[in-house]
Amino acid sequence: MDLKGKNCLVTGGSRGIGKSIALTLAKLGANVAITYARSVDAAKEVVNEIEALGVKGISFQADAVKFDRAEEVIGEIVEKWGSLDVLVNNAGITKDNLILRMDEQAWDDVITTNLKSIFNYSKAATKPMMRARGGSVINISSVVGISGNAGQSNYAASKAGIIGFTKSFAKELASRNIRANVVAPGYILTEMTGNLNEKVLEAIKQETPLGRAGEPEEISNVVAFLASDLSSYITGEVIRVDGGMAM
Repeated sequence: MDLKGKNCLVTGGSRGIGKSIALTLAKLGANVAITYARSVDAAKEVVNEIEALGVKGISFQADAVKFDRAEEVIGEIVEKWGSLDVLVNNAGITKDNLILRMDEQAWDDVITTNLKSIFNYSKAATKPMMRARGGSVINISSVVGISGNAGQSNYAASKAGIIGFTKSFAKELASRNIRANVVAPGYILTEMTGNLNEKVLEAIKQETPLGRAGEPEEISNVVAFLASDLSSYITGEVIRVDGGMAM
């Protein structure tokens, strides 16, 4: 896969899966911008790692739910680099609880952060990609959005919404050679999932046919494929990267 000359944006790119995606794209020759919410030092470290690979890197502090900020970020990328070729919508949060105990704020926060952010950045990317008559949008969902999970009704609803949004977006923009696809991870070893106790982790492994948790790089490799010209005839697709968990 060769991404030389492509300009990419990864939201939530300062840690976890987002960081892995950003570095994988850079290793393949892309210039990579990331957004982050609060982790200034972590974002600087990622940009340094990107630039050490011989490509351009930049970070933006941005609340993913702010519509105007999404337009500002993408506008600045296009102004600095001339185009936006690949958008990876990765920013997301969890606030898990059983529905009987879940408060309204936990529902609203997860739906807004995980789903509205997809709208904000995808819409902002539409005009520059249409002008360039091409682009790839990759939205990070979850197998929970396909199969559901007890204690995660808000998260599952947001991730299922991402799938419906992506399919609609793909149909609307296909005539302009803009593709949109979903990557749905299963259980991946990151900072966000690192707090699970050994008993829970073992139960997850038992539910996964491959018998193990996934690594962030196993997500970023699929994202890189969808960002590349090797996937030029793929749009509106949902690719599960879950070790067979949702099979």
